[in-house]
Amino acid sequence: MAADPAVPPTADPAIPDPAAAVPAGLVARLGEQLVGRRREIELVVAALTADRHVLIEGPPGTGKSTLLRAVAHELGVGFEFVEGNAELTPARLVGHFDPSRVLADGYDPDVFVDGALVTALRDGSLLYVEEINRVPEETLNVLVTVMSERELHVPRLGHVVAAPGFRLVAAMNPFDAVGTARISGAIYDRVCRLAVTYQTAEEESAIATRTAPIGDGPPLDPEWVDRVVELVRATRSHPDLRVGSSVRGAIDTCAVAASLAELRGATIDQPSVSLDAALMALSGRVRLREGSARTAEEVITELWTSVFGRSTGEEGDGEGKAGAPTGATNSP
Repeated sequence: MAADPAVPPTADPAIPDPAAAVPAGLVARLGEQLVGRRREIELVVAALTADRHVLIEGPPGTGKSTLLRAVAHELGVGFEFVEGNAELTPARLVGHFDPSRVLADGYDPDVFVDGALVTALRDGSLLYVEEINRVPEETLNVLVTVMSERELHVPRLGHVVAAPGFRLVAAMNPFDAVGTARISGAIYDRVCRLAVTYQTAEEESAIATRTAPIGDGPPLDPEWVDRVVELVRATRSHPDLRVGSSVRGAIDTCAVAASLAELRGATIDQPSVSLDAALMALSGRVRLREGSARTAEEVITELWTSVFGRSTGEEGDGEGKAGAPTGATNSP
């Protein structure tokens, strides 16, 4: 029996695309763009070039999106972004017929507005679903079918067959994060899963130094950045905090401190500057444990004091140690 000409030979998920060989030097180039993550880079590249779907699972701020975007760019493949949330319906993911044009032309394929999924299928691109465990189950069921069959049936449009190169890449926060739900075993059975966690203190310091914008000011003192990272990492294990800050908190603390120091005509290592910057950058990122009588500002101030070892009125800072901002005592 002759093969169906509508289905390309590489549509079989068991047959990797021979054109998907790893470009020379790709892992090395990615290593220059990303701090650490050598093992994770190798695993994601290996899975994608083997034509597998990929799911990266880990806490917020661990570079899941950054890693996937960088790999897609270096592989030279398209990248269709979908934000996972409760409002992501099948119609928003797949696409829809333009109502006004349907009235004039009927259900013609030309009046169909492609969603991210159909675009990725037609172009052979990566479909990136961020926070996939916030997506409603009925929408996930659409993805299950596509991952298995490499095609999608759209009423009144017909079958959309995946072009070579189409793969699902997704990221998700741990199940117990607010707003998340368990994804079905059907999804897990069709993806290669990579678990990531926070990076080392040295790597997070390198990320903060590389990422924090400081404008025309002097370079950040590496020793001071290390202490900021130490402060941020301490929020992840404090007994009064249910959720600590990611490295984004360190990046923002460095950036705000540099800007605040310039504004006040001070230096970033002065207590009033670094504490206020930490309160600004971290108080909204941490979450208190239920029943705690403390505020986020109090916990951050305690941690700041333990890391920076400053006392009120210490010589070199005429303003002394700054307290929590007025009125900022009710933390979520």
